[in-house]
This record gives sequence, structure tokens and C-alpha cells, in this order.
Amino acid sequence: MSTSKKSNIPSDKLALYEALVATNPEVERKGASVPYTSHNGHMFTYLDATGTLALKLPKGEREAFLEKYQTKLVEAYGVVQKEFVSVPDTLLANTDELKPYFDISYAYVQSLKPKPKKS
Repeated sequence: MSTSKKSNIPSDKLALYEALVATNPEVERKGASVPYTSHNGHMFTYLDATGTLALKLPKGEREAFLEKYQTKLVEAYGVVQKEFVSVPDTLLANTDELKPYFDISYAYVQSLKPKPKKS
């Protein structure tokens, strides 16, 4: 997907995110101002306004990720998003190391019941 979508996110971080998403041909980057990925109505990654990647992980993987990368759960608008981890910039810059977590995240949302479509 083109980086020409309107966004205030730093272009280098947007390019890294797009490279990550491109590792899985089944996944499409969506969103203009907030780039994200979703499946069956479940968002599983997104870039916030600063270019920090939020990644949705299942419980066991989430806890291991938080410990391994010394990071934290994502907080947005004063609310902790309990299933989303904040991906350190150094990991975002390492697509090969990050890809297995991206794949785990995608597999996780595939296992969830589809959200009802809004009419």
C-alpha cells in the first residue's frame, strides 16, 4: 500500500510498518491517519501518532514479549489496552525479528469470533 495516505506519523516508522505488513500477503494495511491491520473486525496492529507500533498478542505470548523487550501495555486516551503491547523502536526496525510476533498476532485474531458487521 502506498505511503501517500495522509498521516503525521514519521515517514521512516511508516515505511518500517509497511515493510512488516508486506511480509504477509494475506494482510492489508488500512487507515489513513492511523495505519492499522485487522481481520474479521479485530484490529491487531496499529501505529499511533508518534509512530509507536501497538501489537495485539494472546496472553502467554504477551507476557513473554513484555518481559523479553522490557516494554509495557499500550495506553491510549488514558485507557490501558490489555491485549496490546508497545513495540520498541529497535524492534520495529528489525523486521526479521518482529515478523514472528506479527504472525502470532494475525493467527490470534483469526482464532477470534468475527465481530458483527455494522449496518
